[in-house]
Amino acid sequence: QLRLVESGGGLVQSGGSLRLTCTASPAASTMDYYAIGWFRQAPGKEREGISAIRDSDGRSYYSESVRGRFTISRNIAKDVVYLQMNSLKPEDSGVYYCAASPTWASLAENAYDDWGQGTQVTVSS
Repeated sequence: QLRLVESGGGLVQSGGSLRLTCTASPAASTMDYYAIGWFRQAPGKEREGISAIRDSDGRSYYSESVRGRFTISRNIAKDVVYLQMNSLKPEDSGVYYCAASPTWASLAENAYDDWGQGTQVTVSS
């Protein structure tokens, strides 16, 4: 089973920025075989997919709620995936998870087999 660890969450004010990092173990071939997705869950709400990056060519996908503000990327070594979050709003608050899919990049959580423990993002008004 793939191990995923998120980091970079924290408290920011509205309009601020955060960069989340997803690190996978084992790392050597992970990004060649798995698509990586970012999800978030606010208290009392369903977990929603917000971004994903395809393993084959690095093509990215975004939900309407974050498109234009968030950017997903992977490093040259293909062992780390980032989520740059700009122009943050209070509605962006929640626990953010990264996940790995052995099939294809998707914003649907049922495409993903392995999940990190999550990192908290809180955006104040």
